[in-house]
Amino acid sequence: MIRLLTIATALLVTPLLATAETPRQPNIVVIITDDQGYADFSYNPHHGKEVSTPHMNALAREGVYFSQGYTTGPVCSPTRAGLMLGRYQQRVGIYSAGDGGSGFDPDIKIFPGFLPDDYRSMAIGKWHLGLDNDYPELKWHAVSRGFDEAYKFMGRGAHDYFKLTGIKGDYSPIYRNKRRIEETEYEGYLTTRLSEEAVSFIDRQKESPFFLYLAYNAVHTPAQAPQADIDRYKKKYPHLTETRAILLAMLEHLDDGVGAVVNKLKDEGIWDNTLLFFLTDNGGASAMDADNGHLRDFKQTLYEGGIRTPFVVSWPDQFQGQRVIDTPISSFDILPTVVDALAIDAPEVKHFDGKSLLPLISGENKTHHDVMFWDSGEMTRGWAVRQGDWKLKTTKKGTELFNLWQDPSEENNLADDQPTIVKTLQTLYENWRAELPEPGES
Repeated sequence: MIRLLTIATALLVTPLLATAETPRQPNIVVIITDDQGYADFSYNPHHGKEVSTPHMNALAREGVYFSQGYTTGPVCSPTRAGLMLGRYQQRVGIYSAGDGGSGFDPDIKIFPGFLPDDYRSMAIGKWHLGLDNDYPELKWHAVSRGFDEAYKFMGRGAHDYFKLTGIKGDYSPIYRNKRRIEETEYEGYLTTRLSEEAVSFIDRQKESPFFLYLAYNAVHTPAQAPQADIDRYKKKYPHLTETRAILLAMLEHLDDGVGAVVNKLKDEGIWDNTLLFFLTDNGGASAMDADNGHLRDFKQTLYEGGIRTPFVVSWPDQFQGQRVIDTPISSFDILPTVVDALAIDAPEVKHFDGKSLLPLISGENKTHHDVMFWDSGEMTRGWAVRQGDWKLKTTKKGTELFNLWQDPSEENNLADDQPTIVKTLQTLYENWRAELPEPGES
């Protein structure tokens, strides 16, 4: 059905890419949420009746929605590394959250290093690409990696939503640039604070092109939201678990933040010339009672529920929205898309594993990645490879083969029925894996 709708819609679109010269280079905005379930997004027809994300829905309706958007990892840090590199994160030794959370070679160029000098960049929220145990040097800090500004936390990926702990507590301190902020500077709900920082950055930089990387930590644990919001969900939907009610309250603040950022871009008259990406970093987490809809399983696995994400791309000046594309794409396509949009010539580009989405969006290309790989670095979670509609997944428990077009919920293991396809996909994976360093090596 999605394919038929996509084809029918595409026939109505003329032209997709604008030919008129834009007044300036586009602003770049990447919004990445954390552990948001595939169906914790009410644009998804499989969402529960308790889920309402009107601002994310509006973004999906106005932009191009990719129904088969993937992340390069089933957990937080690997996906973020792949996004920043435009490459499989395994190429720098990152297979697990532990690998990525510890950081990788700080001399390797990442996203902001590819942008023209007149771009001002800011990283907001969750970093999870290096620790701050070398404070005050902070060689893995975003500002040390090419960002001009930051309001963020480092550490292993989680943060309290109400109080600043971390210097002596359980979570990393929040940094404004490379300065640890004081308790007296921190008040309110963290998701809202991150949104406010994003709006403030847009306000300061609206007269010149900018790159905003807004990495929310919601709806990742700890399960925390204003009590009044939790009580409202529990009253309206008494069947919910306590954790599910908290997640929905967290999701509401997250959706409001996305709306605040988009509305600011529109209010300042720069929305049409903003290339924006929206996605989450992996599938929803079972620990938070997330809902991945018809997809199997959760975060930390290589089933579809662990690596499929809501994925929206918008750039009104250059292509028409209100479309669904069902071609599989990945989070590491974001940087190559930006490089293509800005016509950047850098030697590192030839090493990208990701590919620009613009030819796919324009209709110039009908296909994208011939083959896609995932590898967690250990056989408990295993590895997976997708080619066309076929996906092979192998763990210490055995090998599974699925036809995702016929069986998107991965219910029917066809490995015994299709040994030739199993062998072909296994060989593709083995050849790819032979190119890579071991976990923790770069």
